[in-house]
Amino acid sequence: MKKAFFVFTAVCGLMLSAASFAQSADKLKPGDNLPGADISMHSTTGKNITLKSAVDENGLLVMFSCNTCPFVVRNQAVALKTIAYAKEHHMGVVVINSNEAQRSDADSYEAMKRYAKEQGYNAEYVVDEGSKVADMFGANHTPEIFIFNKKGVLEYKGAMNDNPSNPSDAKKAYANEAIDAVVAGKKMTPNSTKSVGCSIKRKV
Repeated sequence: MKKAFFVFTAVCGLMLSAASFAQSADKLKPGDNLPGADISMHSTTGKNITLKSAVDENGLLVMFSCNTCPFVVRNQAVALKTIAYAKEHHMGVVVINSNEAQRSDADSYEAMKRYAKEQGYNAEYVVDEGSKVADMFGANHTPEIFIFNKKGVLEYKGAMNDNPSNPSDAKKAYANEAIDAVVAGKKMTPNSTKSVGCSIKRKV
């Protein structure tokens, strides 16, 4: 019986590793179209929204975030400035919480509502049930951003700046530069950077 249990556990581990690898390998790339555009997500404003409906005149900023990750907390001011900058440039914004494994605790809907109010979010903060949208994006960290043009084509993905661990020492605001490039109809360089933060807590 013990041997059978060991074999079962080992097989499950290999399956999970394979799933994680597939998710990483299939990660959304610049030039790809907006995935999960029609999936309805419940917002802390009480509305149900889709990413497609959130696209504004110059595109869409999608930010994967949560309530308690130390990197999210450390970059709260940066996130609020990035959201404001996107909106000033007529770009829609959706902040997505995909931490499904903590949905009954720190990342519950009620906790999200409190957090959005405390932060003064001027954006939809939505629940990604089952981490479906995060899986489609290949998003793995909080915070992590994806910027799309008005046609729904990905122009930039990754970190908001070049020092997520210590944003006060950041030299480049990648998010703002990407927004500027999209508005001007130009290509962002680099169009992909490494996101640094807490892992998205998916249910196993």
